[in-house]
Amino acid sequence: MISHAQFQQQAAEGHTHIPVVREVLSDLDTPLSVYLKLADGPNTYLFESVEGGERFGRYSIIGLPARRVYAFHGHALTVRENGQVVESREVADPFAEVEALRSAHSVPKLDGLPGFTGGLVGWFGFECIGYIEPRLASPAGRDELGTPDILLLHSDELAVFDNLKGRLYLIVHADPRQAGAFEQAQARLDALTAKLRAPGAGYPAPLTSDVLDESDFVSGFTREGFVDAVQRSKEYIRAGDIFQVVLSQRLSVPFKARPVDVYRALRALNPSPYMYFLDVGDLQVVGSSPEILVRLQDGEVTVRPIAGTRPRGATPELDQALEVELLADPKERAEHLMLIDLGRNDAGRVSKAGTVEVGEQFVIERYSHVMHIVSEVTGQLQPGLSYADVLRATFPAGTVSGAPKIRALEVIRELEPIKRNVYAGSIGYIGWHGDADTAIAIRTAVIKDGRLYVQAGAGIVYDSDPDKEWDETMNKGRALFRAVAQAAKGL
Repeated sequence: MISHAQFQQQAAEGHTHIPVVREVLSDLDTPLSVYLKLADGPNTYLFESVEGGERFGRYSIIGLPARRVYAFHGHALTVRENGQVVESREVADPFAEVEALRSAHSVPKLDGLPGFTGGLVGWFGFECIGYIEPRLASPAGRDELGTPDILLLHSDELAVFDNLKGRLYLIVHADPRQAGAFEQAQARLDALTAKLRAPGAGYPAPLTSDVLDESDFVSGFTREGFVDAVQRSKEYIRAGDIFQVVLSQRLSVPFKARPVDVYRALRALNPSPYMYFLDVGDLQVVGSSPEILVRLQDGEVTVRPIAGTRPRGATPELDQALEVELLADPKERAEHLMLIDLGRNDAGRVSKAGTVEVGEQFVIERYSHVMHIVSEVTGQLQPGLSYADVLRATFPAGTVSGAPKIRALEVIRELEPIKRNVYAGSIGYIGWHGDADTAIAIRTAVIKDGRLYVQAGAGIVYDSDPDKEWDETMNKGRALFRAVAQAAKGL
């Protein structure tokens, strides 16, 4: 899609990296089959989307093995290239460092391509709040997983699947400062095309045939401990410290099956606006999140608060009755309004004055096991600001922390026994052009050292029933429980 002459023109304009693209008919493939053919290994990812829980989004993104990986543990940055440490240093502001890594790349926008053609892909863990609020920077609970606070893949080779047209864009970024860069990129595209068209060997046989069910998952909380934490939260609410706090529990189970099989099962059981599979070698992250953290696209900031939950009904009539009950519930409406206000405040901190608007309000979105109340808040980004500023203003989401946010975060640190790590942080991409799209890391599993971890939370308010809040966390985890059971049994 770009000629050698166009490549040279882009280089003359001063761009440091130029996407060299090949469009391939791929109507017999799926995003998952393309991932398995071209990626399927460490430092790769697959992002898909079902909008509103019902239809597939237009584009799916397959990240080919990233040669360069950035990992932040606290303020310590480690850079690995081809698996070897090439740089280690302390950084004062990790968010600013991420923006510096992004802005060091000048990449042209090419007509006819999807919005994301390369960038930084990975997660910002929940404990990144310590970068924003110094009093939250001290250790929280027990660090059970030891995952980086920020992990980002330098994604410069990818495949973007156009689900509408059945076409695939193979994208390789070339550095015009290197001799023969255009020809090398074309040779790489030739190799990828051949790999894509080669006959498949068939999917390997299942690794296990284990039978798992919900009772096999072990919680970091006992039920009694969780109930006590809810009661303590309500004491803080009655004292006027907070209006709401989101308490979560983490459950885990031994897991020996292929991590990608959890993704396969989850995408069938619980399709969501944000579906992701990240393989970073020593751990995998699998998720099907319904909720955006924040999107920055063409200068527009978008947040979509989700608060208010009911299980799905066994029949259409019961499902409709549960929707009516949910929308009429004073507790759920009050909680949702509180989080709309928090979203407006967060977006307002980085938006031009007078541009923050609430679009759709109190819309019901349905997923496999639950339904939610959803609203949308937008604003126009102030000049001179970047995604790093947007992240500072919105992280973490009020829907996984509470209100007022900082005091709620202190309560979470007091009452939850373990660090959240990836859970309730964000997962997504920051494009080289500055646009970004990140989901809240909920309905998400982390697989590490032969164990699989699932975490889910519930919003606690003044009249919360502790037993019902425990049940809500289990309802939210149920799609993942089923996906894990299917993967363990063998798909």
